[in-house]
Amino acid sequence: MKTRSRTLFAAIALAAVTTLGLSACAGEDAAPAAGGAKGGTLNIDFATYNPLSLIIKDKGWLEADLKDQGVTVNWIQSAGSNKANEGLRAGALDVGSTAGAAALLNRANGSEIKAITIANKPEWAALIVGKDSTIADVAELKGKKIAATKGTDPYFFLLQSLESAGLTPQDVTIENLQHADGWSALQGGSVDAWAGLDPIMGGALENGAKFLYRNVDFNSYDVVAATESFIKKSPELVQAVANVYADARAWALKNPEETAKILAETASLDQAVATSVITERTNFDVDPVPGDAQEKVLKIIGPVFVETGDVANQAQVDDALKNLFDPTFAKAAKTTDRS
Repeated sequence: MKTRSRTLFAAIALAAVTTLGLSACAGEDAAPAAGGAKGGTLNIDFATYNPLSLIIKDKGWLEADLKDQGVTVNWIQSAGSNKANEGLRAGALDVGSTAGAAALLNRANGSEIKAITIANKPEWAALIVGKDSTIADVAELKGKKIAATKGTDPYFFLLQSLESAGLTPQDVTIENLQHADGWSALQGGSVDAWAGLDPIMGGALENGAKFLYRNVDFNSYDVVAATESFIKKSPELVQAVANVYADARAWALKNPEETAKILAETASLDQAVATSVITERTNFDVDPVPGDAQEKVLKIIGPVFVETGDVANQAQVDDALKNLFDPTFAKAAKTTDRS
């Protein structure tokens, strides 16, 4: 990708994740310390953009695996990477599903999180226009209104798409709306385009919306992240999460139709829409160990924070990227035949 302009840097910086006052889970609800007394709560998210999380929740695997430890599994839905990162940052989540780019932003802004496993390499973001739109090229978005959720992959997809067409964020009006609200705005005609996210995007396409621009290389990995305090306090629970994600990946690869069914039920989608999301724009067949592949993608965003003054120097950004991944648990993951 060609070098970004300072205006692009400034726009990306606006996606920095902020804490919205989510309460931390502490005291008697905290997960047990390694080697400590049994009991406590594991606060983990599920998200329709992370189908593996839906499988794990639907099957009750974590609950079954942690029953003997007396651990309660508390499932919290994340509406987007920005919400997952807010939960992780505030301590309301121990483990959350987030796009790799959003995780880097969160880490660079002081959130001590680590990616513990890779869920999939999706094409979950694209630019979408309404069924009656005459816009046929990204360049035609100049002067238009576009809905996007800042701090998420669709937002980064939008910025890269604009740059590829010779536009800057200042050439358009970006409406910062949560994913579902962005689709509603497109339907209502208050925006001209939407930086969409699956599976909401799949439903939009089923209802007549059209792809304006697709580029799988502008999508980052779907990572599962945990707070450093949780990793230190309860490594056995982090390993349990990595284990069930390994099982879910194997199960999803063997059972794509059932995976689509679970997605359809959770996201209130038609089965055909969910199937298209799973079979056409989701790739579970990736190395679950976080590291070089994800670092290569995320290095593109690295200089952003220095250019905008969000981080004091490049060494600090490099340190954030260097410390974002913890491959220990994915490497040690033990799979169980759940068929």
